[in-house]
Amino acid sequence: MAEHVAPSTDNQEQETRMLRDSIRGFMARDLTEARIAECEAAGELPWEMVGELRQFGYLGGLLPEDAGGYGLSYRTWAMMMEEAGYRWLSLRVLLNTVNIVAALLHHLGDARQKEKWLKPVMAGEMPVWVGITEPDHGSDVASVQTRAEDKGDHWLINGGKLWTTNGVHGRVGILVARTFTQGCDGDLSLFIVDPEETDFEASRVGTMFIKATATSQLAFNDARVPKENLFGPAGKGLKAILTGLNYGRLNVAAGAVGAAQRSLDLSTDYAKTRKQFGNVIGSYQLVQKLIVDMTIRTEAARALTDRAAQALDAGLPGRKECSIAKLYASEAAHEVASMALQAHGGLGYSTDYPVERLFRDTRGGLIPEGTSEIQTLIIGREVLGISAFT
Repeated sequence: MAEHVAPSTDNQEQETRMLRDSIRGFMARDLTEARIAECEAAGELPWEMVGELRQFGYLGGLLPEDAGGYGLSYRTWAMMMEEAGYRWLSLRVLLNTVNIVAALLHHLGDARQKEKWLKPVMAGEMPVWVGITEPDHGSDVASVQTRAEDKGDHWLINGGKLWTTNGVHGRVGILVARTFTQGCDGDLSLFIVDPEETDFEASRVGTMFIKATATSQLAFNDARVPKENLFGPAGKGLKAILTGLNYGRLNVAAGAVGAAQRSLDLSTDYAKTRKQFGNVIGSYQLVQKLIVDMTIRTEAARALTDRAAQALDAGLPGRKECSIAKLYASEAAHEVASMALQAHGGLGYSTDYPVERLFRDTRGGLIPEGTSEIQTLIIGREVLGISAFT
């Protein structure tokens, strides 16, 4: 979805390291465990927290500078998503959503749409959502059933969306709907939905992970969307959304690497300080085996994610690389978090300690942006040239 950026030079590598250090310092200081715990308990993440990260390029970082972005490389972006995942996966999820919306607005929006919505989104002033998944259609995006009918001066929307991040709080959303016009007989289109212009119902959906992302269900019953809120050409929405999902897979993979690294760091520190039977537990072979397995999975996930980012930086589609990274990194992160829980013993179960949250949140990474099973089919198609999708 973002503009192509040339691979990093040595100077850019140094700038990336400096940026990483600045992000780490900010998050350690301002996104404390106490603040995260408050948000988790409330079940929401204040949008101003997203806005606070604009200074580092987290809003529109991949977009060109003349569009208000930072022109970052995908490798730099992956590092930033890793740092967000290290601190808190709910934050990484919301950053993914806002940047998909920003990229779509930049690439497909007309001048009016960009002025009205892109600028405040980039400024961190406008909470957003993307409505794709439905109660009966998740992985199969092409089978979306929400309908948009051309009524002359407006679109009439009927249908529902499920598992929509931030749906109850969003001040603007991107909706995927099957479109019916004189020249479009059911192909997918994108629509900008503004709650000040369109009446629809939004309700919270409880989840076991990423509790602060306000996961929502949306219901559209004869909802009127202004005619000018069609987003890009009618019937051309599927390709745009699939491209956005590919970019999202890099984000998921990078965030998973961060979560795995956090689990590893917590376990390493604990193994060096916790004593049992007169010795620190890190001196025991079985505990060392856990730490080594965690390290290998984390390093492998980071290498695969970096490979995917390099493919995108080289101007390649990166479908295979992003799916491999997403599949391996998300599964590895949950395995590492499970090992961290084992290493911590009873402390790992405590909701007062981050291992419990890491265990829950990393399990969630196996589903969004395409499940592990879907990633397997994508990789198989890219390797064999034969599609298993029907």
